[in-house]
Amino acid sequence: MALTREGCCRYHSQGQQDTEYLGEVMSTALVDGDVLVLTGGLGVGKTHLTKGVARGLGDGHPVTSPTFALMAVHDGGRIPLFHFDLYRLEHAYELEDTGIFDVLGYEGACLLEWGEQFQDELTDEYLSVTISRIEGEPDERAIELVAHGARPAELARAIDGAVCDALGIACEG
Repeated sequence: MALTREGCCRYHSQGQQDTEYLGEVMSTALVDGDVLVLTGGLGVGKTHLTKGVARGLGDGHPVTSPTFALMAVHDGGRIPLFHFDLYRLEHAYELEDTGIFDVLGYEGACLLEWGEQFQDELTDEYLSVTISRIEGEPDERAIELVAHGARPAELARAIDGAVCDALGIACEG
């Protein structure tokens, strides 16, 4: 495991195992109603992060991207995890058919892949998790958390503290 912290709420993953591990650590801070919008290009690791979150919550079921189903529910853990993949949606009115409004911000934690394209229709309170490739390093990723709202700011601080604890480092800005 070679996950590193690059500053407050910024992390460097050296591969899919690091990304999944970060998800596991993130899961410790999640509570019912938390919304995370996972942003990044195709194949950057959004689903790997979600695998780690599900595993960290205690759900042992396989996690795959729900590209065609649009939503997967992982309810075998501490709290339910609602995993949405909005990649195939073209219009905001299509959100109604996904079931997202039944759970968003209320029950369990919601992880939204490709949710940024519908941010105005979804919620003002969310934690943005941006995953970017590192140029010249095919397996490495930069991962950054940006809070939008009071609870997401609290969540980002809690995740950052959990990462520092997991890495055994002092947590400074």
